[in-house]
Amino acid sequence: MKTTLATFVALSALSFLGLQGAQAESLVDGDAEAGQSRSITCAACHGPEGNSANPLWPNLAGQHAAYIVSQLKAFKDGQRVDALMTSQAMLLSDADMANLAVYYEALTPAVQTAADASLVNRGEALYRGGNNESGVAACMSCHGPSGKGNPATQYPALGGQHATYTEKTLKDYASGARKSVVGNNAMNEIAEKLSDEDIKALAAYLQGLH
Repeated sequence: MKTTLATFVALSALSFLGLQGAQAESLVDGDAEAGQSRSITCAACHGPEGNSANPLWPNLAGQHAAYIVSQLKAFKDGQRVDALMTSQAMLLSDADMANLAVYYEALTPAVQTAADASLVNRGEALYRGGNNESGVAACMSCHGPSGKGNPATQYPALGGQHATYTEKTLKDYASGARKSVVGNNAMNEIAEKLSDEDIKALAAYLQGLH
């Protein structure tokens, strides 16, 4: 039976709430020390502590290990395509992916401020309440009130992510250039309903969310 977007969001919210109140252990069985050793190449783009200096490349510090593994596998098997990441992922074994994932998950994400203070109110309103007129669901239903995501369902942490990267990601979902590699294509359905101004506002707000 096909799951509607509304049902999907509701189930995601319930799953997220079930994780509150306790710090969940990593859902990935990996060796963080081995991951640190393997991360030397990754550091060139994502920073030595998982916080990228280039806003076009995502911060990985504090990202859920299960999500990182799913994305690395997607790059390796062709579900996601990127000249740099595809070539790097092809060199990784399953153990390498798990080790890198738990290493980055344990790092502390950098605290950033909103990319554009004038867009914060609009971005926050969309993130927390969605838009009934356009049918956009509240982002926090899946990604949580503070943008920490949900490791059990592989919804990524968004708070503190570079606005430039977030904006590109949402536009890629909207155009279909990127597809979700877990669950259904909820992100594509949501992003399609966002205007360029909505996307810019969300990205600006999320960069300062922590």
